[in-house]
Order: sequence, then C-alpha cells, then structure tokens
Amino acid sequence: MMLVLALVAFTMIMLVLEWIRADMVALLVVVVIGLTGLIPSDQVFQGFAGNAVIAIIAIMIMGAGLDRAGALSKTASFVMRVARGEEKRLGPIINTVSSIFSAIIPSQALAALLIPLSSRLSARTGVPLAQLLLPMAFCILTGTNTTLIANSPLILLNDLIASANRNLPPGAHTIPKFGLFSVTPVGVTLAVVGIGYFYFFARRLLPTHEVERQKVVPGRTESYFAETYGIAGDPAELTVTAESPLVGMSVGEVEQLHGAPLILAMKNGNESRMAPPSDQMIWVGTVLGVLDSREAVATFANNQLCKVSTRMKQLGDLFNPTRAGISEAVIPPSSRFIKERIGDLRLRKRYGISVLAVNRGDQVFREDLRGITVRAGDTLVLHSHWRDLTLAEEDRDLVVVTDVPKEEQRPGKIWNALGFFLGAMCLALFTNLDLSVAMMSGAIGMLLTGVLNMDEAYKAVNWKTIFVTACLIPLGWSMDSTGAAAWLAQEVLHFSDGAPQWMLQAAIAILTLMFSQVMSNVGATVMMVPIAISVAVATGGNPAAYALIVAVSSSNTFLISSGHPALMMVAGPGGYRSRDFIRVGLPLTILMLVVTLVTVNLLYR
Repeated sequence: MMLVLALVAFTMIMLVLEWIRADMVALLVVVVIGLTGLIPSDQVFQGFAGNAVIAIIAIMIMGAGLDRAGALSKTASFVMRVARGEEKRLGPIINTVSSIFSAIIPSQALAALLIPLSSRLSARTGVPLAQLLLPMAFCILTGTNTTLIANSPLILLNDLIASANRNLPPGAHTIPKFGLFSVTPVGVTLAVVGIGYFYFFARRLLPTHEVERQKVVPGRTESYFAETYGIAGDPAELTVTAESPLVGMSVGEVEQLHGAPLILAMKNGNESRMAPPSDQMIWVGTVLGVLDSREAVATFANNQLCKVSTRMKQLGDLFNPTRAGISEAVIPPSSRFIKERIGDLRLRKRYGISVLAVNRGDQVFREDLRGITVRAGDTLVLHSHWRDLTLAEEDRDLVVVTDVPKEEQRPGKIWNALGFFLGAMCLALFTNLDLSVAMMSGAIGMLLTGVLNMDEAYKAVNWKTIFVTACLIPLGWSMDSTGAAAWLAQEVLHFSDGAPQWMLQAAIAILTLMFSQVMSNVGATVMMVPIAISVAVATGGNPAAYALIVAVSSSNTFLISSGHPALMMVAGPGGYRSRDFIRVGLPLTILMLVVTLVTVNLLYR
C-alpha cells in the first residue's frame, strides 16, 4: 500500500513539474508496478488492450475521417448562413456547434479542427478572434460529458468500475457499468449551462485588450502580420553578382548580417526552393526571394552589391498567394517539438518552412529565433508553400490556425464517413458489443472505403494520450487491489465524520478538480475513482454517482491554460493571459460544480 501511494505521489509530482515527459512517466510507473508485483504480471500491460484505449484509438481515427471528408467545412458554411455575419449570433452558434461535436470527437482533436474554422469565420465577419476562441474551448469541455464516446475519463470509467467490482467487500452490490448515453442527461445540462453562460455574460467577462489588435484577423494576412508581428513589406528578388561579398556565404550567415531581410526562397541554377536551409551556399547568380520594406531591401542590396528587382520574375510561382504565404501555427501539448530549439528542428530542410517569429503570451520574438526553445502553446509565424504546411501539419506537431488553402480533402467520401460513424453509434447503442468493438467497426469501415488511408489513420492517433491512458490504468487497479483506495477513503471519512452525502461528494469533486488543474484529467480520474467508490461504499452512498462525479469534474479544467490541451491551443491565437482564464473560468467552474452535483443526484436518487 505504501508503495502504491509513493507511486501516486511520484506520478503527480512528475506530471506537474514536467521534468520527464508524461508518457515516459506513465510507462515508468507501469514497469515499476510489474517489477514489484503489485498486480499479476499478466495484467501489467492489459491497459493497452483495454476497452477504453481501443475505443479512444478508433474515435480518433473516425474524427480524422470526418475532417478529411469535409464535415467541418460544411459546418462552417452552415454557421455562416445561420449567423448572417452578426456578432451576437455567431458566438452562440459556434459554441453550440462546439458542444455538439465535443460529444463525438476528442476535445484536443476538436480544438485543432475548430480553431481554423473560427479564424475563417472571424475573417469573414470581422468579429475579433479573441471573442470566439475562449468560449469555443470552454464549451468543448462542458459538452464533452454528453456521451461515453469522446471523453477519456468517461471511457475509462467502466474499466475502473470493473476493477472496483473485483475488490468490493463481501455483501456489497456490484456497481453497474455505464452505457453509451447513460451520462447524457448530465452532459446535456452542463452543455446548455455553458452555452447560456457565455450568451448572457460573455461581453462582461471576455478579454477586451486584444480587440484593437484583432481588427484584422489571420485570414487577412498582410495587414494582420504587419500589425501583430511587425512582419511587413513586399517580396523582392536579389540577384548575387560576382562582386558581392555574399558569394561563398551560407544562408544562415547572410541572415546574421546587419539589416538583412527575411530570406524566404532561393534559386541556384535551375533549382528553386522555398525556405532554403541555413547551410545552403550562395554563389554568383543566386537569386534570393526576400521580404522587407522596399527601402530596407534597396539599402541591403546596395551594401552587398546585389541587383534588386521588385517584380518577381524568377520566383513568382513560389510567392503566388494561392500557393504560399505566411501563417500561424500553435504547438500542441503532444508535439515532439516541445523542449527543442527551433534551429535543431531543421524545419526548412525537413518541410520547407521558415519560422519568422514566435509569440509566447505577451512576448513576440523576432531575433535569434534559432536559439529559442519551443514550449507548448507557443504560436509560430511561418512562411511556406501551403502544400508543405499541410504535410507538416499531418505529423500533429503543430496546428495551423490561419485559414489557408487545404489539400487532400475528400468531399466525395462525406457520406461514407457519416454513414460509418452513425453505424458505429448504433452498434454501441443497440447491441451488447463493447464500445471498443463498435467504434473500431466504424473506423475500419472508413479505411476500407477510402475516407482515410492507413498511414493517415496512424497519424490521426495521438500516441502520447494512448500511452498515458494505458499505462495509468494499472495504477488504478493497484490502488484497489492493495487497499490503498480504501485506506484513503477512511482517512477522508475520519476528517468529515458525520458529513452529509452532498458534502462528501462536493469534497471529492473539488479534490478531483484540483488534481485535474495540474495533471492530466486521465491521471486525476485514475487516482480519484477508486477513492470515491470506497467513500461511497463506506457511507452507504451510490458508488456509480460518486464515480461519475469524479469523471465529470476532471473535465472542468477552466482556471489555467495548462489545465487542458484544448485551452493551451487557444491561448496563443486568442492572445489570452492568465487572468483572462481565471476571470472567465472561475465563475464557470463553480457553476459547473453545482450543476454536476445537482444533476448527478437527480439521476441517481
């Protein structure tokens, strides 16, 4: 029992401090559980084959299939028609759409899909992006409790209940498992309350400090990037002459020169390319595609003995706005770029992408970008060919938030995607099949009909989430099997002797809420569900109600941007500060807590 509690403490500390990657922490924990024999060795890695993990993988694949088939593009057109460009209609409609889709698509994936959609709508209507993204992200979290399809804590719940049933004391009633829509009354109530909260209070609570800056949003590229990042000017061509001191220098060395413009493209001989690598050499006759004011370009060309042309004669195709341009991309929490220096990522060589600036909170970095270490939530300003940007985004290391032309969409497959998705829902609802089998049936149907290919399916899966979830499940089993959960429950009861059921439930919910703010909601659920069930059994409460309160409360992470990946992803594009999350999120957190306790107790009277 002491060993399990030590592992729990270690897991919490590591997930909070982030000294070690979350997936590595989870893998280390499951290996220690196996080495110490806390659970039988043949069960140590059963989390990877668990119903919850397989279901999450299948749902991620189907979500990618719906996006590839253009379901969200159709949604954007629908929202525009219904909103008619009016700000007071646009916000509630986006929030409603977010809540509906959050019931069937995992929150992080949905945020990645809806940020560009919101950007597109902002560009078309002139509504500041800062007024749309935070409500959208919060409504994703309030609506994700509607079904057992897209919410990882809810999907985990049945596996944790099965473990608890094996360790219940003699005479205790077996806890029933939750059906696909068992939680729908609670989830729909939370979603409606969340939408109403922003409808009635959004103007008072949402930040206004970014409104002036966001008069022109990312869809209107030139003026937006000039105002926000100081990236202004016109593209020009510099031809290196035989007398130029640039001959024999690398692109990286030229960029270090005083007054050097942004070097975005290059032509050596007959070979042209976007985003030349920093080690690419410059020779006589090399043509550089640069971006800066005409005066700055002319001064640099004069000093370096280059010929300048403002007409893009040789690199015109590379600077065609329908094929290439400047965009913004957010670094999601699961990105492999995190803790790497921009220079070490070799984005130019790997993807043909140039990094022009980095936005981190209130700071914008334009100088010495190669030495900046990437953090989750950073917004990178990029210049690239749209095709290269789309290919880079498929690796899920960055999420493009600018409305750019997308390729490889398959609108002809939309009915296949919708048909197999609805078919999977029907299998889960009207048959006795496990959720994993039902969901994987829909995923394999999309693959067989060409909605996605197998490589795209692999890329659609967030493997970090899978490893964290699969490896932490045995920790919950260990808390049950060793009696650690029962002991902690007794300690809770000792300090709350004689407290009514609603007060015990509130204490469990608040504790879960606190854990989920500083660690993953999966980790908070794994640790708190066994404790909650033990408290319910000891006090005569309904264990199912207690377990559900934990799973729902773990999604109420509204107070800090790092509390949930979806919030981290909107912080940069929306220009939000820490106090914005607290000002908007604190009243919503209290409201969600009260509504959760009331609706769960009405459902399980």
